[in-house]
Amino acid sequence: MRTTTALAFAVLVLSGCTIGKDYTRPQVEMPQAWRIDYAHAADVVNTKWWEQFNDPVLNTLVDDALRENLDIKIAAARVDQFIGALTATRSQMYPQLGYGADMSRARASRIGQPPIPAGADAYFSLNQMAVSAAWQLDLFGRVQRLSEAAQAQVYASEQAQRGVVLSLVSSVATSYIALRALDRQLEIAQAAEANFSATERLFKLRFKSGLVSNLEVMQITSQAQQARATIPALQQAIAAQENLISLLLGRQPAPIPRGKTIDQLAAPLIPEGLPSDLLQRRPDILQAEQNLVAANANVGATRALYYPNISLTGALGSVSTVFASLLTDPATTWQLAAGITGPIFTFGGIEGQVASAEAQEQQAQLAYRQIILNALRETNDSLTGTEKKANEVEMQRQRVDALRESARLSKLRFDKGLADYLEVLVAENELFAAELAGVRVQSERYAQIINVYQAMGGGWVDIAREITPKQSANITSARP
Repeated sequence: MRTTTALAFAVLVLSGCTIGKDYTRPQVEMPQAWRIDYAHAADVVNTKWWEQFNDPVLNTLVDDALRENLDIKIAAARVDQFIGALTATRSQMYPQLGYGADMSRARASRIGQPPIPAGADAYFSLNQMAVSAAWQLDLFGRVQRLSEAAQAQVYASEQAQRGVVLSLVSSVATSYIALRALDRQLEIAQAAEANFSATERLFKLRFKSGLVSNLEVMQITSQAQQARATIPALQQAIAAQENLISLLLGRQPAPIPRGKTIDQLAAPLIPEGLPSDLLQRRPDILQAEQNLVAANANVGATRALYYPNISLTGALGSVSTVFASLLTDPATTWQLAAGITGPIFTFGGIEGQVASAEAQEQQAQLAYRQIILNALRETNDSLTGTEKKANEVEMQRQRVDALRESARLSKLRFDKGLADYLEVLVAENELFAAELAGVRVQSERYAQIINVYQAMGGGWVDIAREITPKQSANITSARP
């Protein structure tokens, strides 16, 4: 009785002895503000920002992608994988129960050792069954640290899933806007080709009448061919863009429905936020931190290998040569055992594992800091790009207006005989190129706004994630 009490007391005392340091978030110096003082319109970082484009078709595409995208489903399955690993690791904290049963029929040798007495039956049966229990006492916290690491890996996989959601929504919106920009550029090219072709036909008639030279006809033909050559390239780009969106939707390549034109889309508001908010918003930062938590716990679990491993085992069962007597009291058998194992000389085996775990923790910490720096860079780039692209859009619009007026005046001068058609040709070619560039810059401006939402993360990721397929397992413990 005293021995049992002493053992129980030792277990209670030593169970609070967990090897390794508890995780604390590294101190990371964050700037007080962004490099550019953007005029924040509203704090809309936690809303479905893609709905601000006011295009129902885009909204439907985003919803379909969140439900059907294969990367989303892979990420959800990966969360299930780590939840299963966590459950398996936690099970080591508790006694393991098992059972076994065996029935055999044998013949003994009559001339073996010991010999069978004369007249004895050489054939016999042996029936046995038992219930066993084994418990590895986690006195030094090794299993606890392994569970902490497995829990952190679950959280990291969840953040990876949030990162897929963030990237998917941004990719669908950016790809759709790029598609509408290509559609608009195709309309411009087709209109220019129709205009240039009409002029080409007119000049060919004038050439037959001797009113213009063949040189002028060739110049017009070259201009029309330039517009014609632009159309197949844009059509190919549109098909490729539709195929890309189909992939994001988890579908085979197919035409994509259209909603509003790129000129009709409304620019979303710019979200507010301080640089320090990235630590709570960005999935990649949160994932990197959980990887660091897991690496820290693995160091403690590895250091616990220096300490003894104590286990308790027991079995209760029956053994009988007669099946009918198997469950009777005389057939009862039981066994209790306690064991302790530990290292003495490992010739660097454990030291090497500890050094490896510590190096992995250092890598995780450096990766965490690197990801934060990259997040700051991406956010600053996107905020700066949003402001500068807005300025570029306005400047490009003014340039298009000026070139349109220049083309009109050049055509008027040509009609009055004050200039040759080369002046008109130059003006119309510049206008054509400027109109295509204007659509491209407008698309890039919207892409920069999307980049702001992607760079800053935010609660909108969790809103979007509610639409995605859910993992089948659940995490019962509270989030950190």
